[in-house]
Amino acid sequence: MNYGRIVLAGIAATVVYFVVGGLVSGKLIAGYYAPYPDVYRSQAAVMHYFPYGIASTLIAIVVLAAIYAHGYKGGSGLAEGFRFGLLVGLFVVFAVVADEYVTLNIGHQLALVMAAGRLFGWIIVGITIGLVYKPRVTAAR
Repeated sequence: MNYGRIVLAGIAATVVYFVVGGLVSGKLIAGYYAPYPDVYRSQAAVMHYFPYGIASTLIAIVVLAAIYAHGYKGGSGLAEGFRFGLLVGLFVVFAVVADEYVTLNIGHQLALVMAAGRLFGWIIVGITIGLVYKPRVTAAR
């Protein structure tokens, strides 16, 4: 595994995660959160905790990049990254969004748009990891 590329892929994918997340959750589906002010923090409150979110997300995505590198079999970074992002996205939808729907007092419309947004976001993150990560080049014998 190429540890430098893992870290680089993790950093690049974290930037992409926040850009895509800001566009999807902050703009595209923001209105779906409005009926639940007692469930979610206000934007001002979120900004207070944002440094923790950045740090924890960076660590999580570097871990994902390491998992990607460990399972990397060669081939197109775009295709491999898409498949990896799809799997991560499906995991998040069924392990996180579905659990939030069950445990939080939110409606099914919010859960559905969260699921679609997160699936899309993780696919883009996976593609970013796939395009940035490169395996260690070994000399031919």
